[in-house]
Amino acid sequence: MSMFKTYTLKKADLAPQWQLINAEGQVLGRLASSIAAILRGKNKPTFSSHLPMGDYVVVVNARKIAVTGRKLTDKRYFRYSGYPSGLRVTMLEKVLQDHPERALEHAVWGMLPKNKLGKQLRRRLRVFPDASHPHQAQVRAGKGPAQGPAQGKE
Repeated sequence: MSMFKTYTLKKADLAPQWQLINAEGQVLGRLASSIAAILRGKNKPTFSSHLPMGDYVVVVNARKIAVTGRKLTDKRYFRYSGYPSGLRVTMLEKVLQDHPERALEHAVWGMLPKNKLGKQLRRRLRVFPDASHPHQAQVRAGKGPAQGPAQGKE
């Protein structure tokens, strides 16, 4: 019989922080995996896989992200409408030109769980193509509201 008790965090005990990440010159996949770990809360000693343990992440300068190898011309994003000839293919180069934040979001979302928890964590990621963003106050304070920006929708 053990003398030690295991303490499990509850949703009320969570206090997410806000973190600012500069994507300038960083490699897409490596940055995405570190962001996914922060969103999940795997960098915290109190990690629980069933709770949204992670922090809010604000990424700036997504336009200046780097990729290695021939990914600009070889990597493709597929969308299929379900109709005949409804397949749409977009190259990474075009995505980075038109909407650079979508490439990073897509990479991070692929590393998150595909369930309700993953949906909650997706809402905590904010990606901006340039250095300006509307979350100056949250990042400066370090703490966000306990329920997040959606106020009770999590």
